[in-house]
Amino acid sequence: ETRRQLYIAWSPASPKMSDEDSDEAQLEMEEFPDGDEEFFEQTYIPNYGTMPGEHTQLQADLVEFDGNEDSVFFVDGQRRIDFVLVYEEEHKKPGDKKRMRSILSRKRKRAFFQENLKMSGLEIEATRSVIDPNCIFLKIHAPWVLLCRYAETLHIKLPLQSNDMKPKTSTFNCITRIFSVDETKIPPEPEFFTAPFEMEHIDSFQTADRDSFFTPATRSRIVKYLLNRCEYKRGNSNKFGITKLLDSKSYSAAYPLHDSKFNQKSSESSCHNERYLLYEEWAHPKNFYKLQPLDLIRRYFGEKIGVYFAWLGFYTGMLAIAGFVGLLCFIFGILTLDKNTWSQEVCDPDIGGHMIMCPQCDRDCTYWRLNITCQSSRKLSAFDNYGTLVYAVFMGIWVTVFLEFWKRKQAALEYEWDTVELEQEEPRRPEYEAKCTIPKKNPITQEEELVPYSTFGKCMRIVCGGSTVLFWISLIIASVVAIIVYRLAVFFEFSVRMREKINDLEPIKDYVTPQMATSVTASLINFLFIMILNILYERVAIWITDFELPRTQTDYENSLTVKMFLFQFVNYYSSCFYIAFFKGKIVGYPGKPVYWLGRFRNEECDPGGCLVELSTQLLIIMGGKAIWNNVQEVLIPWLKNLIARCRKKSEEKLPRWEQDYQLQPTPKLGLFYEYLEMVIQFGFATIFVASFPLAPLLALINNIIEIRVDGWKMTTQFRRILAAKAQDIGAWLPILHGVAVFAAVTNALIIAFSSDMIPRLVYYWALSVKPFGEHSNPTMQGYINTTLSVFKITDFSNLSKPIYEPSWFDPVTDTTCRYRDLRYPPGHPLQYEHSLYFWHVMAAKLAFIIIMEHIVFTVSFLVSYWIPDVPKHIKEQIKREKYLTQKLLHESRLTAWQDKMAATSKSLIKNPSHVTSPDMDV
Repeated sequence: ETRRQLYIAWSPASPKMSDEDSDEAQLEMEEFPDGDEEFFEQTYIPNYGTMPGEHTQLQADLVEFDGNEDSVFFVDGQRRIDFVLVYEEEHKKPGDKKRMRSILSRKRKRAFFQENLKMSGLEIEATRSVIDPNCIFLKIHAPWVLLCRYAETLHIKLPLQSNDMKPKTSTFNCITRIFSVDETKIPPEPEFFTAPFEMEHIDSFQTADRDSFFTPATRSRIVKYLLNRCEYKRGNSNKFGITKLLDSKSYSAAYPLHDSKFNQKSSESSCHNERYLLYEEWAHPKNFYKLQPLDLIRRYFGEKIGVYFAWLGFYTGMLAIAGFVGLLCFIFGILTLDKNTWSQEVCDPDIGGHMIMCPQCDRDCTYWRLNITCQSSRKLSAFDNYGTLVYAVFMGIWVTVFLEFWKRKQAALEYEWDTVELEQEEPRRPEYEAKCTIPKKNPITQEEELVPYSTFGKCMRIVCGGSTVLFWISLIIASVVAIIVYRLAVFFEFSVRMREKINDLEPIKDYVTPQMATSVTASLINFLFIMILNILYERVAIWITDFELPRTQTDYENSLTVKMFLFQFVNYYSSCFYIAFFKGKIVGYPGKPVYWLGRFRNEECDPGGCLVELSTQLLIIMGGKAIWNNVQEVLIPWLKNLIARCRKKSEEKLPRWEQDYQLQPTPKLGLFYEYLEMVIQFGFATIFVASFPLAPLLALINNIIEIRVDGWKMTTQFRRILAAKAQDIGAWLPILHGVAVFAAVTNALIIAFSSDMIPRLVYYWALSVKPFGEHSNPTMQGYINTTLSVFKITDFSNLSKPIYEPSWFDPVTDTTCRYRDLRYPPGHPLQYEHSLYFWHVMAAKLAFIIIMEHIVFTVSFLVSYWIPDVPKHIKEQIKREKYLTQKLLHESRLTAWQDKMAATSKSLIKNPSHVTSPDMDV
């Protein structure tokens, strides 16, 4: 009978059932063939499910909207709305029993679920939608006693006593005050010492103002904890949680409320208008130069969002230093452009104009003059100069300084935001708890507890997940190979056809070369491959992580982080690594070229190297990624909200909960993708900075926009994000450390093998002067002639010999051509073998790699040693807080016991006969 009352509220006085309700009752009898058909002969009132079996209270719970569009309270104006559930009443089609069964199933789930919510202590009030009467909003309120109970269960830290320690003042306050938010609008948060809440010591906490003791974010977090663990089907412990009900469409949405409109203050006097303040003082583009109100962000969105914006702001501030130095390096390259001897030799008609270069492909390519690469050589000299060398070393040290100072900032936030001991507080994921069926002895408590899998089962899950990740990484490598084959194939076509097509395009004729056309088109195609593989792998990574079944939400996100970053790392950086370390490195020489897959001749770099092409690749991927992310994160939600408003346009006032329902739902892993985007950008700004010194500056500009765009998106386009705790940036910090080490090695390798810096230095200091050279003082004159080897045209094989020759080529006088390598000329006993100069350069490259790495790693070690991870004043405050917690909470028990024992002793002394009393209560 109780189960039936969960679905239908019976009333003998109700009107006769309609045919549609009669069909529903018949389906109910089919579900419960207990022989109790007399129940279904009665008429009934359909129940929306919040008060199962109590139809007399139906009208009291289903209330009408009172017209106050700014209210975030129940209709009584006293009980605050902590969470909102939404579902739509579905219409049944006569004769469609399958649809009716699914409708009834969802109705029963809601009924059980809401009954259990009430039994747990939550209070529920329902209101129909103003726009759509079929849409029901269930407003949930957590009373004071319930909040206290679960605050103790979740070990939530709450204010214990005002912070009586003098705050530390920074010497840079006079500078930062210019960029700070207006304290008259957003006053500083009061500082308290906090402790995990305990009901028996409630008087020791700051509970004078119960309305503000639990912040709205904390209230919503407690309610969500209950929603995640509330059952919706009796007799089945796996049937619980609001997440499954959302997936089965039993509810269409579940979210906490924004406190006001983003562009207008609330009319409620008790409202703090935090959303309005965040938009006006933080998310609005006019505030791009201001520091972020991190305490208000944390108070409104929770610690997890607060830590993200704190890290992003800190990273952006440090990028300002790196971007400024990179800009100086670029300016240095521009200023020294006309003083660059080797670039001038390439452009000189008497030097580069007389150097005939060998064809770069078989048969279809022909001879060409070196000076046609004049413009690319000039562009290369703007990046490939001595300033870049210094900048690469600087960035290796900058990364370490950034990470060490972030640790200090993170430690301060952990204390200020009460997340120091978060690992001990974090509850298990509901999905994990549902699978706990295998008993296992806890090594700490020495008690048996249930776990979801055995040791062997856990290993199998990890092996399965790892194998899937490796398979998808192999797909990326396959796509990179396909891009390489494209580059090799299309280069031949461009080499043949572009000379005929661009003769009339005189202004850009010198810029559009076969190498440049191949590089740009291959980069665009590679970018499309990256985006497509990202979309596919995202679903696979989530599936693997769900299969592994991590214990806590932090474990879940860390596991997903590692999988996604490994994939993204290979996906984004593989093409750049190919250009930097493989292209043009194993090409042989014109008489004996090396072939890829036995068919395609390996492509060569320009005479100036592959650095310009690498910079082009970085620029296309970084720019395309930024544009794609902004379209995906901003434009699409804005268009969806605009379309929704146009469809449901109404001149009537809408309540706060219905205004929020029209916004976009918050993505489950929205913050994860924000971190991933920034860490991938961090890699571009550090790993390949030796080839593109402007990368940190571009990252800085992007991040200044990114902070405001993310803030604008969260405050205006999405429902309020559920507050969640976070101690730090999680697995991203060790990933950043790994990227930092990898960047130091990569930049040393780029300068050594992709840049011509080392060959130029060897030539300048050793080979340009006697006895190796003709000059008495070090100089760069003659560098181009020395570094381009000579090949005899008659030594071409039939497969490689060009089928046609340019008009200016004279086969009688032009008997040799030049190519980029350091080999002995024809006629030498070791002709076409690597020359002594090559081995000198190779030794210098290896020495440079070792020296640069040791300098960067030594300085980084010293910096990390000198800079403590936790500031001294934070350590003192943590000790002070522990002392107060010990004194006010734990020693109070001992004091009370001592007072009681003293009183008992006095009473025994005054009344000795009580000791021998037969009724003595031992």
